[in-house]
Amino acid sequence: MIAATGFDRRNVAVLGLGKSGLATVRALEAGGARVFAWDDAEAKREEAAKEGFRLADAVAWDWSAFSALILSPGIPLTHPVPHPAVLKARAANVEVVGDVELFQRAVNASGIPARIVAITGTNGKSTTTALIGHMVRRCGGDAQVGGNIGRAVLDLDPPQKGTVYVVEVSSYQIDLAPGLAPDIAVLLNITPDHIDRHGTIEHYADVKARIFARQAHGDTAVIGADDALTMEICTRESARRAATVVPVSVGKALSRGIYVLDGIVYDSTGTQTAKAGDLREIKTLAGAHNWQNAAAAYATGRALGYQRERILAAFESFPGLAHRMEIVGEAGGVRFVNDSKATNADAASKALATYDNIYWIIGGKAKEGGISSLEPWFAKVRRAYLIGDAARDFAEALKGKVEAIHCGTLDRAVEAASRDAAADKADLKVVLLSPACASFDQFTSFEERGDVFRAAVQERLKARGGAAA
Repeated sequence: MIAATGFDRRNVAVLGLGKSGLATVRALEAGGARVFAWDDAEAKREEAAKEGFRLADAVAWDWSAFSALILSPGIPLTHPVPHPAVLKARAANVEVVGDVELFQRAVNASGIPARIVAITGTNGKSTTTALIGHMVRRCGGDAQVGGNIGRAVLDLDPPQKGTVYVVEVSSYQIDLAPGLAPDIAVLLNITPDHIDRHGTIEHYADVKARIFARQAHGDTAVIGADDALTMEICTRESARRAATVVPVSVGKALSRGIYVLDGIVYDSTGTQTAKAGDLREIKTLAGAHNWQNAAAAYATGRALGYQRERILAAFESFPGLAHRMEIVGEAGGVRFVNDSKATNADAASKALATYDNIYWIIGGKAKEGGISSLEPWFAKVRRAYLIGDAARDFAEALKGKVEAIHCGTLDRAVEAASRDAAADKADLKVVLLSPACASFDQFTSFEERGDVFRAAVQERLKARGGAAA
């Protein structure tokens, strides 16, 4: 755990007691703060009470007594309306920040030359974070991986000389971290998402771009160059001449930067363009979207001082990320792929673009825009299996384009898709859970949804003598 310093013997309010919130309370108490915690959900308060935390109703907090409000990223800061506690804190001139801000301050205060790599983007940030962490370890470094993936950022080990913090940060976390100053900042892409929490796509992009705001000479900004919003940010950061900007791209050559053409990585950061490696045979990095992740990770590795041969060797041993195009089993020419982390259409498009002969399990709590943007890949889908709240709307969107079956639940969808795929004579068929939806209609998280899919597949494979991953 990293102790959150700077609030010794001062009152601090923590609102939101999920994984990061509980870690924040522990870290603040370890740093000497007097913490008053609250969550609007009774179950979360009960969990905090079991740890002996001081609970106090946020509605009754005396803001004149507090030095800061530490807000969990899931609680609205600006849109659709700020949480009442945020409004009261601001009216009392109490700063409102999040756990990533406390993390940055603690690392700064330690005086230890640890390095921070922060990764964001609409899609691919978890895979890229995991890949960079794996690369750092394989290249002999001490990687502490967490943030919006895995361990809460304040639950990571305290800094030591040579520690590399590899931290996934969401737009919500960036919004609450005005002091964030990573040594290496990675922005992969920006597509419409979380508009309900940011108001407009332009504000969403502005928040994402703040990951670079406090970078200075000697830092590195790795920026995707394959969509208009990130390209604009790349141009702006290059003109600012603060950090060294490294553009990354898939499908187009860059005069400067890292790019991937047909699975081959090219390094154009020096005086000559060099072929850096081949990603085509790495199953856990299949597809153009993973090539972008790998290009960003490669750029990060080079900024950390690693040799290209060691970086590519690390990529070859990358085990992949759970719930993101995770191969969970294969039998009789049928591959089962868990892509539960594809919670919006753009994320689902990556798996659809990678495979053919797809038996697609789709649905849940729909995001803005639905699945209309996925039509270019409908021809790759043999049949769709609809689950959750979005089933009716998705059936209408697929009408006349893809045969769709209403299954309702994930278990029934796995059963139907498995049966249909097994009857297909193609050499490779893919039963793909890539829902293009949030999970909260039937599950507590995309992880739970993916776990249910994996368990259902493995049960079927075990009964039929197939291979589970």
